[in-house]
Amino acid sequence: MHILVNHLTRMQPGYICVAGVDVNTMSHVRPVLPRSRLTTDLLRYNGGPFSIGSVVDLGPTVYAGGAPEIEDHYFDPAKATWLFDDDPEDYWELLNQMAYENLAALFGPDLDQRDRSRTVGIREGHASLGCLAPKQPPSLYVDQRGAVRIALETANLSVADLRLYERDHKTPRRDLATSVRRRIQAGVEVILSVGLTRPWRKQEDSAERHWLQVNNVHLQDDPLWK
Repeated sequence: MHILVNHLTRMQPGYICVAGVDVNTMSHVRPVLPRSRLTTDLLRYNGGPFSIGSVVDLGPTVYAGGAPEIEDHYFDPAKATWLFDDDPEDYWELLNQMAYENLAALFGPDLDQRDRSRTVGIREGHASLGCLAPKQPPSLYVDQRGAVRIALETANLSVADLRLYERDHKTPRRDLATSVRRRIQAGVEVILSVGLTRPWRKQEDSAERHWLQVNNVHLQDDPLWK
């Protein structure tokens, strides 16, 4: 299976999450492992196959999806191979083909509003990944806790874009975040890769939920952040 990577997020230090578009079916695919998580060794700058805009041969895969994470496929990292980096204009065209203008169209009626966040219940929903082309320019900022966030017209979401953090996965790259914010404010078109987290329970909550986040920020003037 060949995928074009358009989701690449920070997890806990040393770990990442990756997803892309199957170049044959145009469906999102998330390569996962049966009993462990993907490590940063798999990033291109560490000698691995994965980076935003890379076309990767995952090798043999086994479907492992279940609502809402219907995109999951088991793979063997040792057999995954970087093939090439997509052309920036072609990459932007693909994002446009995948993008919807609202969250409900991406995630369906099971997407609930909780204050300014969005959640999906356990084993609910029909997707956990998508691309959003917001009608109004979003506002990207670093909050008082040092987390990168995006304010949309109808939601305020955390941003897990690996590129907006230092390699410790904790420290925000404030200069880069400022640059991205100013380009959006200047009218540069933006498409957001969005996704649901694995289920977890907030301290004050009564149940585990999948929480919506922004996985990556894509800008038309430099789609691959080169």
